[in-house]
Amino acid sequence: PFKTFFDSTVFIDNRAKNGRSTRTFISEKLWQAVSDKLERGDYVFIQFGHNDEAKEKTERYTSPDEYKKNLRKFITDTRKKDAKPVLLSPVTRRRFDDQGNICETHAEYSPLVRVVAAETNTPFIDLDKKSRELLQKFGVSHSKDLFLQLAPGEHPNYPDGKDDNTHFNELGARLVAQIVLAEIRALRLDLADRIVNKDNLKTP
Repeated sequence: PFKTFFDSTVFIDNRAKNGRSTRTFISEKLWQAVSDKLERGDYVFIQFGHNDEAKEKTERYTSPDEYKKNLRKFITDTRKKDAKPVLLSPVTRRRFDDQGNICETHAEYSPLVRVVAAETNTPFIDLDKKSRELLQKFGVSHSKDLFLQLAPGEHPNYPDGKDDNTHFNELGARLVAQIVLAEIRALRLDLADRIVNKDNLKTP
């Protein structure tokens, strides 16, 4: 959804890869491919955590200390190319308590991103917090409308249905993108000057 909010001078190269942690993103040379292509003035939006914190999946799990180390590597490598890193905490999962209050789902790893951002003087977007606020506004029931929540037979790609509280549908992705764009403006990044339709950056 980001590309619809920027003018024609901005090219978006999405290198995110499903199921990767900071550790596997490095070991599989995915980060090297990003670093090799960076040019002066590029922005690199760095967000990990969902897969790093998955202790039950040892092939991708990354300890907190290694997680911070890897984030620092991304920042250092980006700056070596005179590019501009931006750190984001992991976007929340959809989980409410019995009273209808949104729950923290990255309580250990999100604060680590803030720590690294402060230590390295890197712009930081607390997307975990902002996305929790968004889901709280939608509430327990209506927040389902932002995720891949599908009944059997509703979508040809998911004939058996889908009950996914992690991955967004198109609407959810667009609203989260709008949060990030609003934060880019709040941080006064140069990139904010390239945003069009600024009046539309208001989430429900």
